[in-house]
Amino acid sequence: MRHELRSFTIASSSSLRDAAACIDGGGCGIAVVLAEDGRLLDTITDGDIRRAVLAGRSLDEPVGALGARRAGTPYEVPVVASIDDNADTLLSMLRKRCLRQLPLLDRGGVVRDLVTIDELVATTAMAVHAVVMAGGFGTRLGELTKNVPKPMLPVGGKPLLEHIVGQLRSAGIATMSLTTHYRADQIEEHFGDGSEFGVDIQYVAEDRPLGTAGALGLLPPQAMPLLVMNGDILTRVDIGAMLRFHREHNAELTVAVRQYEMAVPFGVVEADGPAVVGIKEKPTVSFLVNAGIYLIEPSVLPLVPIGARFDMPDLIAALLAQRRRVANFAVLEYWLDIGRVEDYSRARHDVAHWSETAESER
Repeated sequence: MRHELRSFTIASSSSLRDAAACIDGGGCGIAVVLAEDGRLLDTITDGDIRRAVLAGRSLDEPVGALGARRAGTPYEVPVVASIDDNADTLLSMLRKRCLRQLPLLDRGGVVRDLVTIDELVATTAMAVHAVVMAGGFGTRLGELTKNVPKPMLPVGGKPLLEHIVGQLRSAGIATMSLTTHYRADQIEEHFGDGSEFGVDIQYVAEDRPLGTAGALGLLPPQAMPLLVMNGDILTRVDIGAMLRFHREHNAELTVAVRQYEMAVPFGVVEADGPAVVGIKEKPTVSFLVNAGIYLIEPSVLPLVPIGARFDMPDLIAALLAQRRRVANFAVLEYWLDIGRVEDYSRARHDVAHWSETAESER
C-alpha cells in the first residue's frame, strides 16, 4: 500500500477522459473521485470507463454523469474500507465483493490510501497462452521490410516484437507461440526458445500465408484461453483487465476494439424520401474498429480449418452464425498499428519519449 494520493484520485470537476488518464497512469485500475475536503464521492473503475465507451458515451462527460447512471444498481455506493483494517480483513472484503481495489478512509471519511488485491495475494502466472502473428510481409512499409520482417523493425533500440514479448511477460504470460513466414529465420535466431526473455517460446511456421486466424489451426490442442495478437501493434493495453472482462461476459471470443473518429468534410443531409429533415455541417462520425487483439477459448479452435487461409472476421462470423457469445473490449490505453511508414516513425518517437520520461522520473 502507501500509494501516492494524486496517483489514483481526481476532482469532482473531472471528465471521464481525466478518469481514464488517471487509471492508465496510476496503474491500479481505479480513479477515486474526491470532494474538495478529501472525502470520497465516487469510484470509477477501468471497467466503468470501457463500458461507457462501448455504450457510445463521450469521454468528455463529467464523472458525475457516470455515477448518476449507476443510481438504483448494486454499484450505486462505492465499497470502502478503513485505513486501520488489517490485511486479512481487506482481502476478505475484496474476495466477498469480487473487487480488485478498495479505497481506504480515515474516521472522518477522508481518503488516505488504496489497496489492490494484487498487493495482498502473491502474483501467479496468468493462465493464458499467447499467440503472436508475426508472419506478415509488411509490404506497405516499402524498403523498410525488404530484408527485415515487420515485427523485427527496431523501435527504441530493440525489435517491435521484443516489446510485445516483454509486455506479455510482464502481464504474467509465461508461454507463447510466434507464427512465422516471411524471414522467419531472423525471428527464431533473435528469440530462440525464449529463455533469455523470461518466457517459453514455440514457433508455428506457415508454409504459405494463412490469414489472421489460419495459423490457429496448426496449434496443438489447447487447455487454456489464447491471447491472439498481431505482431505489428505497439500498445499498453491492460491484458489482465481484458481477461477479466472476457470472463465476466462469459464470452468464447473477445475482440479488442478502438474508438476511431472520422470527420466528414461536407454537410450531411438527413432525408426522408424527398423531404429534408435535417442537416449537419461537417459532422464527426465515431466507429469501433478492430484493434487486432483477441481472447479465444479452446472451444473455438475446431472452427478453424487446418492448413487453409482463414481470417479473424471469418472466425467471428462463424461464431455469430452459431449464436455463440462474442464480446468486444474497449482499448483506452495507448495503441498504434504500425502499417505505414508514418506509423513506424510515430512508434519510434513515442517509445523515445517514454524512455526520456522514465529517465527523468528516476
